Amino acid sequence: MKWLQIHITVDQAQVDFTETLLSSLGAVSVTLDDAENQDLLEPLPGETPLWNKVIVTGIYAQEDDEEEIDVAALETFIRAQLPEAPIRHEFLEDQAWERTWMDAYEPIQISEKFWIVPEWMEAPEADAVNIKLDPGLAFGTGNHASTFLCLQWLSKTDVKDKIVIDYGCGSGILAVAALLLGAKYAYATDIDPQAVLATKQNAELNGVLDRL
Repeated sequence: MKWLQIHITVDQAQVDFTETLLSSLGAVSVTLDDAENQDLLEPLPGETPLWNKVIVTGIYAQEDDEEEIDVAALETFIRAQLPEAPIRHEFLEDQAWERTWMDAYEPIQISEKFWIVPEWMEAPEADAVNIKLDPGLAFGTGNHASTFLCLQWLSKTDVKDKIVIDYGCGSGILAVAALLLGAKYAYATDIDPQAVLATKQNAELNGVLDRL
């Protein structure tokens, strides 16, 4: 099997129509992406803000024993509905998508003897402080600048036997880091239930759940 992806760049006001159009043409999924590198502040629960310019992508499955998708006809029909919208397409070969996602992560060195290590990978330094992390659906992998800077600060700060608060905990990476660095307890809080779940799982993964 291979997959056809059609990308259409539209204004925010056209997103709903474009989603419906692609779905009506047989898309197995439709995704939305930022077209202009526009920052959006983290929304409150129930809010779904969109970028001013959005790339709407429809994915179509092409079974090996089926007739080839007529891409030209598909794009011609879409252009008739959205004459001003830029359109492009590409084919993707089938692959182990879960493995591809995992391969995007690598261990991140915070400071000397202090690493973030995806749970499915070996730690580069077994004797270092290694935060095992499953990014899951919550914010906080260590790649984001603010998280990385907070971790660097923690690595230089004496938190031994201290009580810390991770306010807006996301994945729980900062609370877990503080506990691994010797904090007595960590209080973690977030308005997103998925973040609370991820934090508990990551604390358990690192053997510090009893102090969270």
